[in-house]
Amino acid sequence: MLDINFISQNKDFVKRAVREKGYDESLVEKVVQLNEKRKKLIGDVEKLRAERNRITENIKDQVSKIKNTNEKFKLEEAKKKAQEIKKKLAEYEPELAKTEKELQEILFSIPNPAASDVVIGKSEKENEVLRTWGKIRKFDFTPKDHLELGKTLGILDFERGAKVAGAGFYYLKGDGVLLEMALINYGLDFLAKKGFTLVMTPDMARKRYYLGTGFTPKGPEAQTYTISESDLGLVATAEVTMAGYHADEVLEKKKLPLEYGGYSHCFRLEAGAYGKYSKGLYRVHQFGKVEMFIYSRPETSEEMHKRLLMLEEEFWQSLEIPYRVVKMCTADLGAQASKKYDLEAFLPGRGEYGEITSSSNTTDYQARRLNIKFRDEERNVYVHTSNGTLVAIPRAIIAILENFQEKDGSVKIPEVLQKYLGKKKING
Repeated sequence: MLDINFISQNKDFVKRAVREKGYDESLVEKVVQLNEKRKKLIGDVEKLRAERNRITENIKDQVSKIKNTNEKFKLEEAKKKAQEIKKKLAEYEPELAKTEKELQEILFSIPNPAASDVVIGKSEKENEVLRTWGKIRKFDFTPKDHLELGKTLGILDFERGAKVAGAGFYYLKGDGVLLEMALINYGLDFLAKKGFTLVMTPDMARKRYYLGTGFTPKGPEAQTYTISESDLGLVATAEVTMAGYHADEVLEKKKLPLEYGGYSHCFRLEAGAYGKYSKGLYRVHQFGKVEMFIYSRPETSEEMHKRLLMLEEEFWQSLEIPYRVVKMCTADLGAQASKKYDLEAFLPGRGEYGEITSSSNTTDYQARRLNIKFRDEERNVYVHTSNGTLVAIPRAIIAILENFQEKDGSVKIPEVLQKYLGKKKING
């Protein structure tokens, strides 16, 4: 959420920023108008309350001093005036509450402006490829995709997943289970050695937190599973629960940055149409993920964002998966991010790159929504937050199966995972 005074004082800048992200810039004008209406209503209500309090005090004084008809008449007139003010407040106060609610809803729909060095673009085609790492393997046989490999190896079953839970759900079996556990354990060990505090978060969060972190979908792509007869939703990422961890707190400046490595299950409706590369494990409704989350001072948030990207690269290099680093243009940032980088692994099953991680600097956008500050000298200041995926398990499994497959249908295990998995190869 943006500061209301900042919007009012920088209306043209915010309109341009909203437009560059592909959102409706008329929302900015509505915010300014509603804020002016809110301020007037607040002034009117406060004036009426002050007048009511003054008259009430006078009535109390007059009651004990009534000696004649004239004084009794003045008392009745004061009571009548108090009743008139009460009626006006009964009109103004609900109108103020309604205006504040409407203003808050529109404020929540205004995206975080992109950083000044982000390319202004209209689609993902304008994202910047910054660098590539690793050598793309040349096979001396026709490589299979992860679906065929998973079925042949007996580790992946989408048919029974669909039977039991519906399309987009799956079973992992045998060595597939061990591979998931190996990735989780290695990811958590990796972050613990980097000084991150490990947390296993709830799989559900109240509406305040999944909306507060910016997961208000612009379209069908980011829909949330909600729990009926409650304000709970299944989290799409541990980012939601890790951001909520310090909601409504004032953090100690000397303890910043706070770095958390969170594991959770993630649930996503994924109701949109994503084309031919959405099949299999690439887009599923439930999966495990190790997520990084940092609370920092404003002046260090850019440094923290770069740290997250560096850690993602180090992790995926250790798995020996070839990838490229892509910097998102304005159209591909989402609501909360001011800047975002993706890692895209080369996936032989499709013959091209596919996203495996992302890292975002959300500045104070989430902290304002969730009221997270730190004490700086004589005032409280909103923290900055940044987040990054270390490993989303299904996409890691895709990358490993497809890049390390052998001619006989077996799959080698990256060396760093072998001690966690207890074997060097998965055989059918």
